[in-house]
Amino acid sequence: MEQKVASGTASVEAEADGTFVLRVDGSLQSQVDLADPTHLGFEYVRRIGDVVDAIAARRQPVSAVHIGGAGLTLPRYVAATRPRSRQIVLEPDEDLTEFVRETLPLPKRSGIKVRGVTGRAGLTDLYEDSADLMIVDAFVREAVPANLVTAEFVAGCARVLRPGGVLVHNLIDGSAGLAFVRRVAATVRAGLGDGVVLAEHKVLRGKSFGNVVLVASRQPVPDLTDSGRRAQPPYEVMPLSELAGKAEPLTDAEAFVSPAAPSGTFGR
Repeated sequence: MEQKVASGTASVEAEADGTFVLRVDGSLQSQVDLADPTHLGFEYVRRIGDVVDAIAARRQPVSAVHIGGAGLTLPRYVAATRPRSRQIVLEPDEDLTEFVRETLPLPKRSGIKVRGVTGRAGLTDLYEDSADLMIVDAFVREAVPANLVTAEFVAGCARVLRPGGVLVHNLIDGSAGLAFVRRVAATVRAGLGDGVVLAEHKVLRGKSFGNVVLVASRQPVPDLTDSGRRAQPPYEVMPLSELAGKAEPLTDAEAFVSPAAPSGTFGR
């Protein structure tokens, strides 16, 4: 099934394993298992699931904010594993959200509320100290929006997060030296606190383009080493300070362009 949405042409296709994949202009956005929302197909999404599981026990409700919605895979996961959680999703493409609701319906009384607004605009309407968890997973044409990686944005996240709240930020990089993710790591660390980086070894060494998940909090983040070892494929858990190094934080005043994934990276 296909439909024109604000960000392009959205389609939902059934997979052989019974899951569904959402694409926009051919680029993979989400994988959804309607029968089992705890099944997380994408590797980087499973890493974020590991973070959720580490910060809150199963069945323990959380207050979560998601910047970027697409197929709503992670909100579905939180709703299934932690019933009665209060979740707000900031997704500006209202046509896409409507398409997802029609083709991949949310469970009744899921507690998931989607607001048709950008991350930066939506943050300003959220209450201070209101969220236990904030997940940033937003892309425009396979690149991270520049205004979601700056010191001003991180300050907005810090305002909304509770003192022990955790920020999880999904990025992509693979360039030599990882200049982009290093600067974002420095930005997050300066504005919120220390934490860890979750990524495959080859990505952290600049030998392959892929996802890099940053996790930060004002409080020490849980130890994810065992989760990284058990994962398939395994991922490294690196201190945020090590990735940031001596990189300078990004600001809104700087025209720093996020690296776009090579053509076809997210097409399979």
